[in-house]
Amino acid sequence: MTLPTEPIGSLPRSAQLLAAVEQHAAGQLDDASLAQQRQDAVRDTIARLEALGSPVVTDGEQAKSSFATYPLEGLTGLAPDGAVIPFADGHTRQLPLLTAGPFRYGTYADSYLLAAQQYAKVPVKQAVIAPSAISLIYPADGIAGYPREQFVADLADQAEQDIRRCLRAGAQRVQIDFTEGRLALKLDPSGGLLDSFVALNNTVLERFSDEDRARIGVHTCPGGDQDSTHSADVDYALLLPRLFALRAGAFYLELAGEAEPRRVLDLVAKHAGEDQQIFVGVTDPIDPVVETPQQVRDRVLTAAEYIDPSRLGTCDDCGFAPFADDRSTSRETAFAKIAARIEGTALASAELGV
Repeated sequence: MTLPTEPIGSLPRSAQLLAAVEQHAAGQLDDASLAQQRQDAVRDTIARLEALGSPVVTDGEQAKSSFATYPLEGLTGLAPDGAVIPFADGHTRQLPLLTAGPFRYGTYADSYLLAAQQYAKVPVKQAVIAPSAISLIYPADGIAGYPREQFVADLADQAEQDIRRCLRAGAQRVQIDFTEGRLALKLDPSGGLLDSFVALNNTVLERFSDEDRARIGVHTCPGGDQDSTHSADVDYALLLPRLFALRAGAFYLELAGEAEPRRVLDLVAKHAGEDQQIFVGVTDPIDPVVETPQQVRDRVLTAAEYIDPSRLGTCDDCGFAPFADDRSTSRETAFAKIAARIEGTALASAELGV
């Protein structure tokens, strides 16, 4: 038996799929043809992950426009001028803005899970977006007849349903993407915004049983889009104590991209609960250099100095293409990094005797 190792989620889309998306947007490709292209991409992604020996797979988010906005697909009552997320290299991403209630998800993540399970021979995990991220679509000046309090209540119900549907469909793990956690400290250094995010997410997590929460994880990173981050300049030490207050059974932590990994691991050891499983990032999707299995092994062994191997696992720091149009990392590079993660984790497991 080896230490558990899992992908985070997104993988770069092929040139063929990206071209199909552009043709569809231009009215040159119909819905059915685009759906077939996405289905083919999911099948290929799962086959390649399984060929590498990945004990858990995902669909690589091949059918999502982005990790954050899939619940909004198919909805009306949205304007394009929502919150802007600035990245360190100067580019931005912008969320939609809600213009009317009541709020309901247009797409639930179990639709991606069920599609992936058709092809997988090993367990499938499913990423969902944190309700705290979706909360950013509510306008600061409110919506007439639909107060923020009602929106938050509706959002919590929808987020619960999103997670519960994936659990019922047999997801090996439901991973809540919480990349806005570190960003919240950049937007509000007082920590008030982050505290409100944690409280909202816990409102949802507390609705699940202990058994269910053991299958729910939280992923955090400083963003990863077009080889740039949105909050890597925020001290990890400000996030971690609050992060582990989330009522989840597993945590997927960006670590390979950190300048002081031992400092981060020391904080994790101090603040993580004894019942929380810790997956440390051992490959950096932003770094174009492919890690060697030996580098991965050494990163795992370092982590094992701080975290009991019985609670330790490995992952990638972030998804490789959280936004579908991100072409900064090739599909081949992503799979090479995943191969190094799997092999390096096995090497570390052998040295640790687990």
